[in-house]
Amino acid sequence: MPKDTVYKKLFVVYDSLNLKKKNVTTCLSLHKTFILDTSIRTFKIVSTLEAISFLVLLGIAMPLKYIWDMPEMVRVVGMAHGILFIAYLVLAYVMKEKLNWSWGTLAIVMFCSILPFGPFYAERKYL
Repeated sequence: MPKDTVYKKLFVVYDSLNLKKKNVTTCLSLHKTFILDTSIRTFKIVSTLEAISFLVLLGIAMPLKYIWDMPEMVRVVGMAHGILFIAYLVLAYVMKEKLNWSWGTLAIVMFCSILPFGPFYAERKYL
């Protein structure tokens, strides 16, 4: 979709809110804020799902595999956790760019992904 079309649609939405100051700069500011909020919300969702999948893998699937010889759940939960882990790392880098995190902050957030309950800590501290 061309930028002009996006800006016109945003202006129509902005105009429909009955805000008094009708300029494109404010409209674009609203657009950037909406995109940032969506990015943060997406990262929070992936972060929470990644943490839960890791806890399920460690607390349920691994005992089923090694104590009761039932490895099926490790395959399913392990695959889901792997995909969520990669998504977490990619979105952490996206958050670094959008929120202007330092490389140290990014390293801490990425390190939290390999700790049980780590993503919950990173989400609370850095978002």
